[in-house]
Amino acid sequence: MPRRLLSLLFVLPCIALATAQEPKQPNPVPKGTTFSFPFAKSKVFQGTTRTVTVYVPAQYDGKTPACVYVNQDGVQFKAPEVFDKLIAEKSMPVTIGVFVTPGVVKAADPKMQLDRFNRSYEYDGLGDAYTRLILDEVLPEVETKSAGDRKIILSKKGSDRAIGGSSSGAICAFTAAWERPDAFTRVFSAIGTYVGLRGGDEYPTLIRKFEPKPIRVFLQDGSKDLNIYGGDWWMANQSMQRALAFSGYEVKHEWGDGGHNGQHATMLFPDAMKFLWKGWPEAPKAGAGSPQMKEILIPGESWKLVGAGYKFTEGPATNAKGEVFFNDVGASKTYKIVDGKPVVFLENSKRGDGQRFGPDGKLYANAAGENKVLAWDAEGKSTEFAGGFKGNDLVVLANGSIYATDPFETANNSKVYYISPKGEKKVVDTGLKFANGITVSPDQTLLYVADSRTHWVYSYVIQADDTLAYKQKYFHLHVHDRDDDSGADGLRCDRDGRLWVATKVGLQVCDQAGRVNCIIPTPNGRVSNLTFGGENMDVLYATCGDKVYSRKVKVKGANAFDKPFRPKPPRL
Repeated sequence: MPRRLLSLLFVLPCIALATAQEPKQPNPVPKGTTFSFPFAKSKVFQGTTRTVTVYVPAQYDGKTPACVYVNQDGVQFKAPEVFDKLIAEKSMPVTIGVFVTPGVVKAADPKMQLDRFNRSYEYDGLGDAYTRLILDEVLPEVETKSAGDRKIILSKKGSDRAIGGSSSGAICAFTAAWERPDAFTRVFSAIGTYVGLRGGDEYPTLIRKFEPKPIRVFLQDGSKDLNIYGGDWWMANQSMQRALAFSGYEVKHEWGDGGHNGQHATMLFPDAMKFLWKGWPEAPKAGAGSPQMKEILIPGESWKLVGAGYKFTEGPATNAKGEVFFNDVGASKTYKIVDGKPVVFLENSKRGDGQRFGPDGKLYANAAGENKVLAWDAEGKSTEFAGGFKGNDLVVLANGSIYATDPFETANNSKVYYISPKGEKKVVDTGLKFANGITVSPDQTLLYVADSRTHWVYSYVIQADDTLAYKQKYFHLHVHDRDDDSGADGLRCDRDGRLWVATKVGLQVCDQAGRVNCIIPTPNGRVSNLTFGGENMDVLYATCGDKVYSRKVKVKGANAFDKPFRPKPPRL
């Protein structure tokens, strides 16, 4: 056989074998599309212009609401490429990306004047302003657009929404979820600016004190990150991680040795997305909270709506049976909660406001409509207890005497009154800006008064002659970044000596040493007053604007009309 033919016979099978063993080429990853548009009609940040870039995955059908990922500072982390791959391999749901640049207020004459740059104002500032921009303005605008012939429909479920960013964009993302966990539950934070620029250094403390929220967080930072006038980014991110872990949040972190740049974050962004979207469509779970939170709240027990549709609720009060009454101040009615439902007790409360039951079983109320303190009996009949007194809130002690606040007579110079069991009144303190809620310690030796226009609750020692001594700005309250004051209103003590304060932030629970241990928000974000009711005094009731809520708790309320008792000393 000729040598050439022999060689051919040998090569052909090898070619066939090589062809048979050649691996199949993987199917190409479907590519999404992107488009951008200017947005210049914000009512939240008036006068600003910004660019919004929208990524629409190939798998989006234009009919099923898509999950959402929002990112600050525009497109980062090669997000569209990452989303293409992760959506194709089903490591994350079909997700539309919305990439938003910070706002700029354009100068009238760019050659002579400088634009106003809103990035720090929008991103580093705490509060819900930026969240409202996204939820109320940007996302609805995105839904007016189309990707080819596919109409954009975005899911409104918080479990279907993630948000992320880098540096100030990262704290902005966390703030959005912190303020609105109903709207954003998954947070990607790269080299986050949790430092003292606009209050972000408060977050590690707030995370430890607030009742945990159902959000999941991925943190990234490097040891060579910024260490400048505003703080130490590297240490601040570690403080965030430790605070989140302390309160039981679902949190993952990746620390490196990089600086203040996006290299590390871009590298790990795919794994971060897998972590944030794991278990979807199930929503992230809230943590268990601090040991102090576990002492007062029952796992799985949440707020229940008692009543709604009122003008303004105030003055929740509990009698010896644990029955709860409250006022609708605007409607001048008093309600009694019967079998979990409010029924009218007084058709005309004389514009009753703060009120408490006394040891005689009567309901003592500040009746602003008559400038009197009225005592109501079980049949709804009133007698005048003290006259010439408009008043705000009051507390009735076991001996039948009353302490009451009057913030109305002189601006920024409120009065605290003592009213004897015979109805004789005298001023026992002045000088608070707006004296509001008032109560006594369980042993009835200390009087507590909330000054709404500050972040303080004052403590006084009650003297043998009923005067007050040793006045101190004692309880230090937290204040929303958007507010100038705490709005501290109703006060109650539990039987362990904790002071519960109704504030703009929520119910702030303080230990006897004057420190806020826990913060419990209400469902509608409002609360004016509270009381403990129920047969065992272990149901918390909160008046919240047009609504009243209740919640069973582990602790029991201390009633001022009861015999004084000595609680356990605080843990110092």
